[in-house]
Amino acid sequence: MKEKETLNAYKERLERFLSDLPMAGAPDKLREAMRYSLLNGGKRLRGCLLLAACELGGGDAEQALPFAAAMEMIHAYSLIHDDLPAMDNDTMRRGKPTNHVVFGEALAILAGDALLTHAVEIMASSRHPRAFAALGEIIRAAGIGGMLAGQTLDVTNEGAEPDIALVRDIHRGKTAAMLTAPLTAGLILAGAESERVEAGRKYGQHLGMAFQIVDDLLDVEGDPALMGKTLGKDIEAGKLTWPACVGMEQARLDAQEHIRQAVDALAPFGEKAGFLRALALSTLHREQ
Repeated sequence: MKEKETLNAYKERLERFLSDLPMAGAPDKLREAMRYSLLNGGKRLRGCLLLAACELGGGDAEQALPFAAAMEMIHAYSLIHDDLPAMDNDTMRRGKPTNHVVFGEALAILAGDALLTHAVEIMASSRHPRAFAALGEIIRAAGIGGMLAGQTLDVTNEGAEPDIALVRDIHRGKTAAMLTAPLTAGLILAGAESERVEAGRKYGQHLGMAFQIVDDLLDVEGDPALMGKTLGKDIEAGKLTWPACVGMEQARLDAQEHIRQAVDALAPFGEKAGFLRALALSTLHREQ
């Protein structure tokens, strides 16, 4: 219960910050499309992880809010583009029509581009003394060696024979990179020592792998009403998934092992890491 209360407290602070973003200079229709996806609910996991990591490292979460918001903006951009007909061709996201269904493909692409670039603008405008180090962590994770690498491997290997090494690379880039960056960026903002930043990196990598394996499992056996999107599309599209390579039962065991390693990585933080431990363990039982 304490984990949920802490998560909700972080989420409420983040939601207020995101809602108040003026997005100055954006034409009204572009701002509307940006806000449609950015404020369309979601777990806010990436932003909350950054705030939690900052506080875990002894930093001020209030000063980290622009970076947590940037994580959510980058995530929203990636979902807009991921849903496009040229990518996954999804028409529902979080129980609502996807961005391109509401605004058209051209404006959806622009809204995604705008969210990404505005995220960079917000971070670069921060006067935090470690702003650019944190910005670098986040943008590298979103870039050609991180999320974009994973997405590229994902879309260019549809229909390929199951290959666990390839799936691991897809998951590391597509999901784990953007769940690792909040940990490292938050700890960097807090001024944590390099050993603790690396412990956060290890936690994030294993949490991200487990999160995507569970996502693969939910695409097969989840509840569409809870997930808020169409399920079974990965199989239909011939995408490479963890269960497709090792089977459902082994996939569950592999997710458990990644969570075990994520929890072990938090040892340098002692009891202060209770929230992140509980969050990792809850990943195994999520339904959405």
